[in-house]
Parts: sequence; C-alpha cells; structure tokens
Amino acid sequence: MNTTASTPNQHQPNEPAVIRAESGYWPLQLLLGWINLTLTAPVVYLYIGLPLVLRQHGWSGTDIGLLQLAGLPAILKFLLAAPVDRYPLGRAGYRNWSIVLSVVYAALLLFFSRTSLQESPWSFLFTLALSINLLGTWTDVPINALAIRYLPESQRMRAGAIRSAATSLGAIVGGGLMLLLYTRFGWAAPFQVMALALLSGCVLLAFMQRKPLPGVSSEPVQTGINWRLWKAYFTIAGHGKWAILMLFYFPFVGSAWVYMKPLLLDSGLSTERIAMIVGILGGVLAALASLVVARMTKHYGIGQMLSGVAWLNVLALAMLLMFVLAGASATILIAMAILLAIAVGAASGLVFGVMMYFVRPALVALDYGIQSSLFILTRTLMPAVAGVLMDRTGYAGMMGFLVSGALIIAWATISWHQSLTAAMTASSRK
Repeated sequence: MNTTASTPNQHQPNEPAVIRAESGYWPLQLLLGWINLTLTAPVVYLYIGLPLVLRQHGWSGTDIGLLQLAGLPAILKFLLAAPVDRYPLGRAGYRNWSIVLSVVYAALLLFFSRTSLQESPWSFLFTLALSINLLGTWTDVPINALAIRYLPESQRMRAGAIRSAATSLGAIVGGGLMLLLYTRFGWAAPFQVMALALLSGCVLLAFMQRKPLPGVSSEPVQTGINWRLWKAYFTIAGHGKWAILMLFYFPFVGSAWVYMKPLLLDSGLSTERIAMIVGILGGVLAALASLVVARMTKHYGIGQMLSGVAWLNVLALAMLLMFVLAGASATILIAMAILLAIAVGAASGLVFGVMMYFVRPALVALDYGIQSSLFILTRTLMPAVAGVLMDRTGYAGMMGFLVSGALIIAWATISWHQSLTAAMTASSRK
C-alpha cells in the first residue's frame, strides 16, 4: 500500500512560484496562532491557575471542583457554530464575527478582574466563569472557519500545527505566567493582561488584507441551519469513520498526560519541579512536536502520519505502563513524561490539521463546530473515566486501559486508510 501519496492534490507547479506563494501565508498563520493563544490562556487559567488562587482564599475542594463544570459549553460548539453560518455580520462575515466575539470576551475578562472573591457568591462567580468559557468556545468557531476560508489546502496541516502549538503555549501562559503575574500584582492583573492580548488580536484582524481563496466566498452561507444538516455531515463518504477516529485519537494519550502530575508527585518529585517539567518543558515540547509533524506530513502524507503518530501514542503509553509496573525511579518517569509530551503535541496538531479537510464548503463553521464538539466531548470525559480506574485499579490498571484503547485506534488508522484518503481528496476538489 502506497501511503506516500495520501495527501490530496500533490501535483507540483513551478517551484519558485510555490515557495513565494507559501511564504505569503505566514503573516496570516502567525496572526491566527496568536489569536488561538489568546483564546486558550484565559480558559487554562480558569482550570489550572484559578483553583490555586481560590484555595488560597479558603474555597473548599467541592466548590473548586464544581466550578470546573463551567467548561461544559465547549461540548456545544456545534450549536454555537450555527448562528455564525446563518447570520453573517456584513462583508467578511467570519472576520467580523471573530472581532465582535473577541471584544465581548475581553469585556468579560475585565469585568471578572473587578470581582471580589470574598464578597461574591459562588453562583455569581460560576456564571461569570461559564460566560467566559462560552465566549472562548464561541470565538474559536469563526477564527478557525476563517483559517479554512483563507488558507489553501497546502497550508492546512501547518495551520493545524500552529493552532496546536499556540494551544500548548497558551497552557504555559495561563497555567504558569498568569499565576506569577497574580502573585506579583494581585487578582486583577492576569485578567487585564489577557483582555489586552485579545483586543490586540482584534486590531490586527481588522487590518487584515488577505482575500479569500479564488472561488470561495468570505461570507458565511445564509441558509437555515437545522438537524438535517448536522445529520447529513455523517452520511458523507469517510466522514463517519473520521468522526470515530477523531473521538478517540487524542483522548487516550491526553488522559495519560493529565495524570502525569499526580504520578510524578507520588514518585517523590516536588511540586515546583513537576511544574517545570510537565507545565513548561512539556508545553514547549508539545508545541515543537506539532510543528514537526506538520513538516513531516508534507513528505509522508496525511494517511501515513495518522498511522505513525497513532503508533507513537501506543509506544509512549506502553513504555509508561511498563515502567509503572516495574516501579521505576522518578528519573525514568521524567523521561516518559517527555516522550508523552511529544506524543500529545503530535496527536493534537495532526487532528486539528486533518479537521480542515472534513468540511463542506458552504458550511465551514458548522462542520468545524461538529468536529470540535466531538473532540472536546471525549477529551473531557476520558480523563474522568481514567480517574475512576486509577482509584480502583491504580496507575497500572488505568494505563492498561489507555494502552488498549490506543492500540485499537492505531489499527483503525491502517484499516481505514483508503476511505479517509478518498474523503480528503474529494473535499480538496470541491
């Protein structure tokens, strides 16, 4: 089976012209990367940084845990995508939606910065956190629809890799740098800085001169969005298999990453050292891995890279299981954490890139929302399942489950290679 030709539309026009055209997309790629980083940092701060702050203010573990439920709107991204396609805001609808939602998002962050933790009831803070998550989730839809509209097929994997790298760096900012800002300057400073970062992206978007691709309108489609359109997405050849693959491609390795901190803590490492290894070094390595995978995809094709990264996930999880069973030292577990970070970055970058192939030209935002909702659903639920297994069977039982799931997905990438490649080829011709 020849997998090197699995990336659709690989004909080669004049090489110097291609290089000039490809380099011309870097400003837009970097702008979208910056915006994705500014969207990610507040959400990460709410989930990773804020619990520490709340604990310092005397909040109970139950209150902090319930506050995490404010992230539920992310699962409803496919519903939030509907009005973006249904109601364009003037010309260049996706750009205008992005700017409007980002401004409201920044306004909520500034409002949060003026909130008193001592005087505000839990229900009020929960509503604010829910609103921030809602706006962050909603803004992500037109931003990534914009990428699909304005970037050619040859740029899709790079866009996915940059989005994944920006998410990893956003985790470093939200989970590390914003905490340092809080300790130095107080409660309001992190929210004010993150709001200004969002507004800087709005200004840059407003002055964006890039035109949509030839033959592709920059306007969202003005047709009714209904259940039949959502259901029809899965009837397109290859889309159902991709949906299943996307549901489980990342969550097994992602769940292992969630529990690396407790595992390293139980092995005797200090909290500060874990924060440096998992929080900062891990985030940097994940970002680099996503960029490297995008580069490799140009040479080996999407189908081969889907299989290759899936087997990298199996390798990372299997080695971690082996060393957990052997009672390995903290030093070896650190090495496994580094390998796992690389697998996490590679898997997420690849999934974000391939998502761009599985969209209908007239329903870009809706189809991106459907895929993103599926991705978030299992990414949210799988760590909960893994946590129950860890409590009942220990780290070894949990890792055994994650390895088994990753093996099934790796097998699926080989079995479904031809149908997925055909679906991407058909999409690129529309």
